[in-house]
Amino acid sequence: MKNHPLEIFRYCPKCGSELFEEHNGKSKHCSSCGFTYYQNPSSATAAFILNSKGELLVVRRGKEPAKGTLDLPGGFVDNNESGEQGIIREIKEETGLDIKEVEYLFSIPNIYRYSGMDIHTLDMFYLCHADEGTEIQAADDAAACSWVPLRQVYVERFGLRSIREGVHRFLMLNR
Repeated sequence: MKNHPLEIFRYCPKCGSELFEEHNGKSKHCSSCGFTYYQNPSSATAAFILNSKGELLVVRRGKEPAKGTLDLPGGFVDNNESGEQGIIREIKEETGLDIKEVEYLFSIPNIYRYSGMDIHTLDMFYLCHADEGTEIQAADDAAACSWVPLRQVYVERFGLRSIREGVHRFLMLNR
């Protein structure tokens, strides 16, 4: 069962049995109670926020993984929340910006290492625009935030693989 996404789960979460074994590539099944657990990707979001000068808002990660590297505002979608609601909430939490409209661009599958476990995610990227003169303030996971002209955005400064790939795609479309 090496490298199975659920390899660290040895006991059935429903009945506690040790008879919790690989069922297929993304699930485990308990022979004692019949429970099957599927590991599907978590929904995550990231925002390309542009101001009227065509600058991109970037944040510096305040926490691991990749603490201290550049990132885009975003994070995990909560239960009972759409991707659009999730990105609007995350932007507010990390930057203080009130974004009214978001435009879905693309998604990238990712593996996010957290608490010693590989969390499979589906990272959804959105385009947003900030109103003129809007104040930004780093909070929550963001240690700092700043506006950067697109020509000064360097992919290699972003710490997470999917964000680097997303920034690369975005820059190819906007340069």
